[in-house]
Amino acid sequence: MENKVIDTEYINKVLKSAEHPSMGEINRILHKAKHRKKLNHMEIAILLNAHDDKQLNEIYDIAGEIKEEIYGNRVVMFAPLYISNFCVNNCKYCGFRRDNKFNRKKLNQDQIKEQAINLEKLGHKRLALEVGEAPKETPIDYVIESIKTIYDNSSIRRINVNIAATSVEEYKKLHEVGIGTYILFQETYDTEAFADQHPKSLKGDYDYHLHAFDRAFEAGIDDVGAGVLFGLANWKFEVMSLIIHNEYLEEKFGVGFHTISVPRLKKAEGMSLEDYPHIIDDEQFKRLVTIMRLAVPYVGLILSTRETKEMREELIKHGVSQISAGSKTDVGGYHEEIEEHEPDQFELSDERSVMEVNKDLIAKGFIPSYCTACYRKGRTGDRFMSLAKAGTIGLICEPNALMTLTEYVMDYGDQDLIETGLKFIFDHAEKIKNQTVKEKLKTNIYKIIKGERDLFF
Repeated sequence: MENKVIDTEYINKVLKSAEHPSMGEINRILHKAKHRKKLNHMEIAILLNAHDDKQLNEIYDIAGEIKEEIYGNRVVMFAPLYISNFCVNNCKYCGFRRDNKFNRKKLNQDQIKEQAINLEKLGHKRLALEVGEAPKETPIDYVIESIKTIYDNSSIRRINVNIAATSVEEYKKLHEVGIGTYILFQETYDTEAFADQHPKSLKGDYDYHLHAFDRAFEAGIDDVGAGVLFGLANWKFEVMSLIIHNEYLEEKFGVGFHTISVPRLKKAEGMSLEDYPHIIDDEQFKRLVTIMRLAVPYVGLILSTRETKEMREELIKHGVSQISAGSKTDVGGYHEEIEEHEPDQFELSDERSVMEVNKDLIAKGFIPSYCTACYRKGRTGDRFMSLAKAGTIGLICEPNALMTLTEYVMDYGDQDLIETGLKFIFDHAEKIKNQTVKEKLKTNIYKIIKGERDLFF
């Protein structure tokens, strides 16, 4: 399929025209963003070129206001689960690349069941299932069987799936087994960088990869999540491309990305960061995340444990709405006892436990959310977006988040978290403005404390 989505010449022209913006131009765009008006491509490009500290801080603040308006102070929690590191691709940035020599590993269904139960014991309710591209070792039927194993043997309620670009027929199988979001990173929208980073690989077909979401939508999947590995190419070009790709899907299918992930390139086995001239610093990273919140306000922004505790906490205030916690990036990494170290896909920066992350979030006034109600109630795709844009999704999301946090506190919390967590939960319940919702919520919280589970609006 010919690429009619990313017009490299057009994007570079817009970025070039937006260089050296005046203070007045930036102030006008910030005023527009503050009043929740849609920004055009030139306006987004101008913000990417903002240079004054005061204006940068205003970008951060407006992004924080928009995030709070749409998502409140909820932070959705999840964990990745790697079930195989077999891979036929040779992506230069990945520790699982074909040329790296180590004993490859693929979990059987009993091991996958054990991993799901161990993740459940950490309090997780949603997973991102990660599988290398290896048609022989991990065909789609293996992925489908693994999803069924997790759903049938644990209280995991939502499995998002990150597998290689595939066919409509295989996406139909994923849809039928009841996945949450289908996740696929373009890695880079720069065609030259894409070709360079994926030598002699199945993944190296740029157009086939780019149009994977088209095929997923055709198969009935209505929740998709995108991402870029920042550091492979010019970060401003990548941001513009993500936004344009999202617009393309909205226009063609009526709904764009449910989530966008923003990982930065990290050290991995077999590669050196010195070979990458487009590594971005912390200020550039904060800017791109917050500008995306302004540009695509209703999309969930995901930040992984690649980032430090400090960076994650900073960006949760200014736009990020989902984070992983207690993550392991080796295959079958969730053990009750310490085992011999397996190869990781990349280095982690935030190695706090799930409970430590939850305690830190609560201390800063954020609600760790394990809610999966929208998925299970059918509030996905365009139905979720219509509720989000109408401003009504928050009326049910915050109560649901508080109920799932109550579950977590009662089932997995230590005495300290039970005391501080329940006080936090009841304090927030009292702030619910709708009296009917508030009373039902408080009743449900007491039911959960007494042992009932899985209550939601």
